[in-house]
Amino acid sequence: MVTAQARAATPRAPEFGPPTPFSWDRLVSRAQALATRRYVARQPAHDVAPDFDAATRRAYGAAERLAGFVRLMPATYLAPVPVSINLVEDGMARPLIATDGLFAGDEPTAPAGFRVLNPNLSGDWLAFLGASYFRAVGPQDQYGLSARGIAVDTGLDGPEEFPSFTDFWIEPVSDRRLKVHALLDGPSIAGAYAFDCALESGGVTQSVRAALFPRRDIRRLGIAPASSMFWYDQNDRRAATDWRPEIHDSDGLAIWSGSGERIWRPLANPPHARTASFRADGVKGFGLIQRDQRFADYQDDGAFYDRRPSLWVEPVGDWGAGAVLLYEMPTDGETNDNIVAFWQGDRPARAGERRDVAYRLRWMSQDPFEGSVARVVDNWAGAAGIPGTPPIAGARKYVVDFEGKSLIGLDRRSGVEAVVNVGKPALLAIAAYPVVGQPGRWRVTLDIRADAANPKELRLFLRRDNSALSETLIEPLSP
Repeated sequence: MVTAQARAATPRAPEFGPPTPFSWDRLVSRAQALATRRYVARQPAHDVAPDFDAATRRAYGAAERLAGFVRLMPATYLAPVPVSINLVEDGMARPLIATDGLFAGDEPTAPAGFRVLNPNLSGDWLAFLGASYFRAVGPQDQYGLSARGIAVDTGLDGPEEFPSFTDFWIEPVSDRRLKVHALLDGPSIAGAYAFDCALESGGVTQSVRAALFPRRDIRRLGIAPASSMFWYDQNDRRAATDWRPEIHDSDGLAIWSGSGERIWRPLANPPHARTASFRADGVKGFGLIQRDQRFADYQDDGAFYDRRPSLWVEPVGDWGAGAVLLYEMPTDGETNDNIVAFWQGDRPARAGERRDVAYRLRWMSQDPFEGSVARVVDNWAGAAGIPGTPPIAGARKYVVDFEGKSLIGLDRRSGVEAVVNVGKPALLAIAAYPVVGQPGRWRVTLDIRADAANPKELRLFLRRDNSALSETLIEPLSP
């Protein structure tokens, strides 16, 4: 009698079905036809790993040979729905039909996704797992936030929809590059996706194209969505119950608008879910950024939040009129994403139409605005008034530090001014000045009575001779 342990010690090669022609056009036609049919959800696998550690133990050796550096991920309680895997070579696709021997355990286990190993097999740099979620590492070889294929009705009243990548076609190119095609299916939409993924010295880059086919009219269709976690930082520790100074995968939303303005919106852990919209006609780029990369600010030698990558989205072509939306939900821990950002076009998504979109994703540590304009590097809020005197009732002090090459050598006589959208009677005091002993760093302090402010958000940037020296900070005003 052969025991399960003996079978696990004898890896078996994956089994594939006969090859069939494969191309982008064929995949698009399949997605278009799928959208004309009633949606049928795939059922969860019968044999599901109870947790992530158990799932990792199930995948071993032989799975690496699926496509050179690809290792299958078994179904888990977090990603219980199996997916179809195909291997593409020379324009022909062969479906994976048997996974016996690819996972540890007595019973065959269905794959729920896959990850791509580094050339030295020391870890992985790309993973697709669960719904339409995927993620990649930055140059510090660390995972953080995730991307999604699409967002449907995020932040609206009623349930959010999570379409899934149901079928994958994997085409290895080299030990640092592979192409992934995917079929998307959900109650409201079907679609075809192509990802050209490359592991580079500056992080992972993905060229993405998608053909989308709504089954019904969609109120909010989110393009190139990213999901992240923000619990707390140095600006507001009211939600903190942990000893670490800061805990977040991302600390801000960056936007490069079509007009050329660079916007920075710090993330927050709000008491109630909220959505912010930023006009972004012809947007040049946007993304959730981990700007704070100092170990001392996290003191975390396990999760390594200082090493977590940023995700920058670069549209290919003109996306037209639309806005970048930021959805923030409250959280009391670090295990669940509570931040979502995406682009939404002004043109409504209608049933029966085809919508094509293309963009690049850059998983990186370098800030997208670094070297171009001064950036917000720190911000705080506290009691308004002069230190050492009684605080001003009903007002808060906002302190914002900008840093960049454009500020080096400038002093109080250089004509630098802080431009702010809040006026009297809400604005009680404002000052802008260079920080002593910190070249290229300026500080702006503002005392604001939020209940008298209209609008209820702060817009701030530094200007000299009618030219912007910094990005624009946009931050909600709290009473």
